[in-house]
Amino acid sequence: MIWPAKIQGQVQIIAYHMGKIIGGLIGLSTLGILGLMFGLFVGHIWDSRHTAQNFSGFGARPDPRAQELFFETLFRLMGKMAKADGRVSVKEIQQAEALMAQSGLTAEHRERGIELFKQGTQPEFDVRSQMTEFLAACGRNNRLKQTLLVYLITMAHADGDMNTAEHDVLQEVASMLGIPGVILDQLIGMVGAQAHFRSGGHSGGYQSGVGQKPTQSELDLAYKALGLSSDCSDAELKKAYRKLMSENHPDKLMGQGVPEDMVKMANERSSEISKAYDLIKESRK
Repeated sequence: MIWPAKIQGQVQIIAYHMGKIIGGLIGLSTLGILGLMFGLFVGHIWDSRHTAQNFSGFGARPDPRAQELFFETLFRLMGKMAKADGRVSVKEIQQAEALMAQSGLTAEHRERGIELFKQGTQPEFDVRSQMTEFLAACGRNNRLKQTLLVYLITMAHADGDMNTAEHDVLQEVASMLGIPGVILDQLIGMVGAQAHFRSGGHSGGYQSGVGQKPTQSELDLAYKALGLSSDCSDAELKKAYRKLMSENHPDKLMGQGVPEDMVKMANERSSEISKAYDLIKESRK
C-alpha cells in the first residue's frame, strides 16, 4: 500500500517522535514539569535508536531505479552462482525457474529475469562492476542490501545443499555489501532452517496446534530460523520474531527497492518464521 504524500508525512512525523510523545506524557503525569523534561529526553534517545530505523521504508514511494538495480543485480548474481562451479546444470536452471515462480514474477519480469540470469553465467560478467553500480544507488539502504543477500542465499539453498563455489560467491557479495562473514553465516543458517517450515517443504515441516509434540531437532531448527539459541528469554524471542516480520513486510520491502512482484517470497518467508515462532511458543507452555 502506498500512502498519499500528505498522510505519509503526518504518519512519519508521529512515528519519528513517538518516544518523546509517550515519554513526555508519562513524565508529566507522574512528576509534573520536571518529569515532562526527563520523559522528553529519554524519548529522544529511544527515537534516535529505534523509531526511525524501524519505520524505514514503510509507506514510502518505491524508487524505480532502486527496484531496477535490485532486480538486475539479483538475477545476474544468481546466474553467477549457478556457473560458479564451472557449468550450469539442468537442476540449477530448474531451481532458478522455481525461484521465479515462488517470487510471483509477471511474465515480462520472468522473461527479463531469464535474460539477466544468462548474462550472469557468461565469462565476461564481472561481479565487482555489478555491485559497484548497485551500491552507488542503494549503498545507504542497509536493509535492501541484506534483502539482496537473503534472496541469493535462498537461491543457493534451493536444492537443500549449498556447495563451496556458491558459498564463495556469497562471501564475495557480502564483503562488497559490508556485511561481516559472521552475519553471512548466521543468515545462511536462518534461511536454511526457515525452509524446514515451508508448506510442502523437503522436510515435511511441523504442523503446530494438533497436539503433536515437536522433536528436539525440530525445536533446534525453529530457534535457528529466528537466529536465536534455545536459552533465550521470552522477551528476546518476541523481539526477534517481530524484527523478522517487520523486515519481511511487503510495504517496507517495496519502499526500500524490492519490485512489487517479488515480495511474494517475503510473504512465504514470513509464514515460515511464524510457524517456527508458534512451535517454540507451544513448546514453552
